[in-house]
Amino acid sequence: MTTLSLSHTLRQRRSEGRKLLVPYVTAGIIPDWLELVDAVILAGADAVEIGMAFSDPSVDGPTIQQASVQALDRGTTPAGALAQLETRQFGVPLVVMTYYNLVYRYGHERFAADLARSGVSATILPDLPIELADDWLAAAHASEVENVLLVAPVSSDERLAMLAERTEGFLYAVSTMGTTGERKDLDDAASVLTRRVRAVSDVPLLVGFGISTPQHAVDACRTSDGVISASALMRRVLEGASVDEAAQLISDMRAALDRATFEGAGSVALA
Repeated sequence: MTTLSLSHTLRQRRSEGRKLLVPYVTAGIIPDWLELVDAVILAGADAVEIGMAFSDPSVDGPTIQQASVQALDRGTTPAGALAQLETRQFGVPLVVMTYYNLVYRYGHERFAADLARSGVSATILPDLPIELADDWLAAAHASEVENVLLVAPVSSDERLAMLAERTEGFLYAVSTMGTTGERKDLDDAASVLTRRVRAVSDVPLLVGFGISTPQHAVDACRTSDGVISASALMRRVLEGASVDEAAQLISDMRAALDRATFEGAGSVALA
C-alpha cells in the first residue's frame, strides 16, 4: 500500500495557488462508506479525514455523535475500518481522527503500523495534549505517520507558536470554542486566530468546526489555507442522501473556492 505524504501534498497544492478542502467521513456510517470517500475525492478534496467512531466523543457535536452511533451499531471497529481502507488505493492522503482511549487500547505500535498498512498518512487526536504524546509520537514516526495538532481561540501566543512548530501535515484551527456542528455564521474568532498563526508560521493552516456552506469555506479561506467540513456532509448522509448527493456539497465548496479571489490570504512574511 502506497501512503501519500500529507505534508508534501498540502504544501505542493498550496504552492500551486489552490485552497485546500478536507471533508470528513465517519468510517462505517453506511455500508458503502468507501464509495463516499471516493466521491468526495472526485468532487475536489485534497485530503480526507476519516473519523473512527468512539462512544464518548468529547469534541464532537450531535451530528458526528449520531454518525458514530450509526457506525457502531453497524458493528464498525477500528481494525475493521482500517482493513476496509486497505482494500483501496486513494488518490489523496487520508487522516484518521479519533480519541486517545481508542489508540491506547489498540496499542501504540500496532495502531501506527495498521494505519500505515492501510494507507493512512496522519492522525488527529484532539484529546491528547502534545506534552503527553511522546509514546504515541514515537510509534507514529516509526511507521511514518504524521500527527496533526489543533489550536483554539483561547490558545496563548506562546502555545500557538509551539503547536505551529510541532504539528505535522497542517495545523487545525478550531473556529470557535465548543463542539463540532453546523452553524449559520462563522465566529469572528476564526479570522483572529488564523491571523495570529500567520504572524508566526507558514505551516498549512486549515479551519474546522462549523464549515457548513460554500460561502463559509470562502470566508474562512480569506485568512487561511483551507477548510475542513464534517457535520454538514455527515448530516446529508444521515438524512438518506445518496453518495453522489452528499458529495455534491464538497463539489459546491470546491467550485466556490476555485472561483473566489483571495488577496494574500495564505501568505506570511517571517522574520
